[in-house]
Amino acid sequence: MKKLLGLLMGVLILSACSHSQKEKKETDSKPNIIYILADDLGYGDLGVYGQTKFETPNLDKMAEEGMLFTQHYAGSTVCAPSRSSLLTGQHTGHTAIRGNKEIMPEGQHPMSDKTFTLAEMLKEAGYTTGAFGKWGLGFIGTEGDPNNQGFDEFYGYNCQRQAHRYFPMHLWHNGQKVMLEGNDFKDTEVYSGDQIHEKALQFIENKKDETFFMYYPNVIPHAELIMPEGEMMNKYRGEFEETPHVDDRPGADYGDEPFEVKYYCSQPEPRTTFAAMVSLLDKQVGEVLAKLKELGIEDNTIVMFSSDNGPHMEGGADPDFFDSNGDLRGYKRDLYEGGIRTPMIAWWPHKIKANSKTDHISAFWDVMPTFADLAEIKAPKNIDGISFLPELLGKEQKQHEYLYWEFHEQGGKKAVRKGKWKAVKLNCFDEEKSTVELYDLSVDVGETNNVASENPEVVKELLEIMEKAHTPNPDFPFEADVDNNY
Repeated sequence: MKKLLGLLMGVLILSACSHSQKEKKETDSKPNIIYILADDLGYGDLGVYGQTKFETPNLDKMAEEGMLFTQHYAGSTVCAPSRSSLLTGQHTGHTAIRGNKEIMPEGQHPMSDKTFTLAEMLKEAGYTTGAFGKWGLGFIGTEGDPNNQGFDEFYGYNCQRQAHRYFPMHLWHNGQKVMLEGNDFKDTEVYSGDQIHEKALQFIENKKDETFFMYYPNVIPHAELIMPEGEMMNKYRGEFEETPHVDDRPGADYGDEPFEVKYYCSQPEPRTTFAAMVSLLDKQVGEVLAKLKELGIEDNTIVMFSSDNGPHMEGGADPDFFDSNGDLRGYKRDLYEGGIRTPMIAWWPHKIKANSKTDHISAFWDVMPTFADLAEIKAPKNIDGISFLPELLGKEQKQHEYLYWEFHEQGGKKAVRKGKWKAVKLNCFDEEKSTVELYDLSVDVGETNNVASENPEVVKELLEIMEKAHTPNPDFPFEADVDNNY
């Protein structure tokens, strides 16, 4: 009997020690990091930010369980430079990619191998890294290839033009072209949003026992409005008065010969389709969080969600009907608030206070130093960002002196925010036509009252910041006006 009791006590002690060691390991381990980036989702496109015409229950719940940012800014007002800013911790006056510069037959101007990305930073810190979705920062085999910029695995669209279409003929898995059987620009069987999402969930499953970083630049709800028939379309069909979107350009519609990837298809139910697509995005975010809970790793995983710029107006999209920019002025390609202020939610159970909200002024270039703090490493010195981890944890937060943007299309635009003041300079490439507007965002978030003439000293100060914040980049000289739809 004594031997039996002794054996039992030994088992209990070993079990307790093992449990204690497991708890210590979980406490001491660096958190997994997931960053989900929507494509062209507006500030007002989520229920928690005021959307009333369709539902986003999973993202609303994510905010309920985490922290909602009310003054978070994208890196730019279009795709590539915004993503470059996110990945390098630098605003568009410094970051490597400052515009949507196309290469043929596929891909965009590549980041150079001198560019140091947050994926490379986390990889050096011991993280396994993966990216799933839209890249747009360098074609396969170039220096800008995601595998050459710190990602162990990439699956999705390398090229932004290809990402105009939700039923592409191919995607990329690292350096391998993956043909999608059933998609030939006539038949539409494999919806890219579903395919990419499956690979993202599989990455989490495969890496559950490692420390991982997953970058998930989701393609929804970028321009082409199209969805497979099913639950989401049925949910909203008949809810909205519709004006069919007809794109009569040769090559726009599936089945056209020749077919043009860069266009968008016609859509008889554009409002229904947009609502369904955002609902699918919401469902996918919910499934990511559910996967973490299913695997028991949610307490050691921080998840962030944002959008790369404001809402677009291509392909039949109707941001005014949906109030996609909320109370903000402007859309994609504007440096007004509606073009660059984006939704942002951070979720980390038992670390971030549930149902919290912050008006801390932050931007994409703050993500890199925040991740450095999470990984307990030093951020690079040549960045513009400030870690907002203190804000997430309810501690004292350092503030920006200013935020800066430049945009190389539509005659050239610049913007600076410093405290409550926001200056927007238009027609930068033609000084005779150039104008400067000034807004007090503390009382005029919609930027309706230009107070530049009443505040000449403030205008002068912000113009000086515009000059010093810009460094020349020979690949993207701030002088040529190039319009595109990416």
